[in-house]
Amino acid sequence: MNPNLFLLLAFGIGVIAGLRALTAPAVLSWAACLEWINLRGTHFAWMGTIAAVVIFTLAALAEIVNDKLPKTGPRTALPSVIVRIIMGGLAGAVMCTAAGVLVWTGVISGAIGALVGTFGGYQVRRKAVKALHSPDFVIALIEDAVAVCGGLFLASRL
Repeated sequence: MNPNLFLLLAFGIGVIAGLRALTAPAVLSWAACLEWINLRGTHFAWMGTIAAVVIFTLAALAEIVNDKLPKTGPRTALPSVIVRIIMGGLAGAVMCTAAGVLVWTGVISGAIGALVGTFGGYQVRRKAVKALHSPDFVIALIEDAVAVCGGLFLASRL
């Protein structure tokens, strides 16, 4: 496969991290555990362990619930942006490692994707709520589905 495709996949999983920071590593952990991606013998082999699947899944579920709470800060606040960049970089690195592509290219692609997902996702959600005259909660649930399904789709492409 073309190495540029893997960079695009790393960017895409970074976008997912921008939408939901912990969904990207949770999806990749599941993909490794189910052997959709091969991380055996790499520095990321731990991502395929049952412990990693449980921890990332519970953390992702907690993030999804927390996103719906009224006192949750915006994803564009600096601490949240930093976490999303880190998770996007991690997810991009995992994707490129599984593909045998240089890890740092995945880190950079994933981190850039996380920035796009963070700020782009914020704008899309805000505008969708306004345009559809819908409660934020409904649009947030759609965003959850996009993040989970999009992450699974991207992980299954390797």
